[in-house]
Amino acid sequence: MEQNVSVSTRTGDAVDIAPAIRRTRTLLLAGAAAGPLFTVVVAGQLLTREGFDLAHHPLSLLSLGDLGWIQVGNFVVAGALVLALAAGIRRTLADGPGRTWGPVLVAGYGVGLVMGGVFLPDPGLGYPPGTPDGIPDDFTWHGILHAVAPPLAFTALVAASLVLTRRFARNRQRGWAFYSAATAVVAVVLSAWPDQDSASVRLAVASGIGFCWTTAIAVHLRGRA
Repeated sequence: MEQNVSVSTRTGDAVDIAPAIRRTRTLLLAGAAAGPLFTVVVAGQLLTREGFDLAHHPLSLLSLGDLGWIQVGNFVVAGALVLALAAGIRRTLADGPGRTWGPVLVAGYGVGLVMGGVFLPDPGLGYPPGTPDGIPDDFTWHGILHAVAPPLAFTALVAASLVLTRRFARNRQRGWAFYSAATAVVAVVLSAWPDQDSASVRLAVASGIGFCWTTAIAVHLRGRA
């Protein structure tokens, strides 16, 4: 995006584009905040929520119980901020690879996060305290929709990082191309590793890696807006 604060129209009038630049930078700043905010809120809950054990329980179970509203809000707010990031990316990228699908896939990641908060998981694996161990025998409609959210968000994030890898590579931004590709590869390996005992921890780490990438992309593009 051009740095000029005004452009000339066909009639010779000056049009101030500074507000558009500010809106773009604000959207990207919001996107940059998604990962740190989500991580801080989760960390606070890991230290204070009685009976929750990350080694055994997926993060989504924090949405249950008397304080479950905290994680529900965390998912929804993070998803909304990622949607703002998608809008900022759309306004920033010029023609070329990733201009269309990059923002769309990042938006898909945001939608998955929002779904993870709006549709609650079913109690299981001994959480909240008093819940029987193991996976529930029957699933509610909102539990089924919640189960769709993580794969949707994860797939969209990995695809977005690969799409932008191609764009960075074409623009000879080798460092960003490598970082984006590495994010996709590491996230896929962590989620697909065949060890169910460590699944919750690996998925939490993969989530953190994904948020680090979205924050880095937001900061990078904001500097160019």
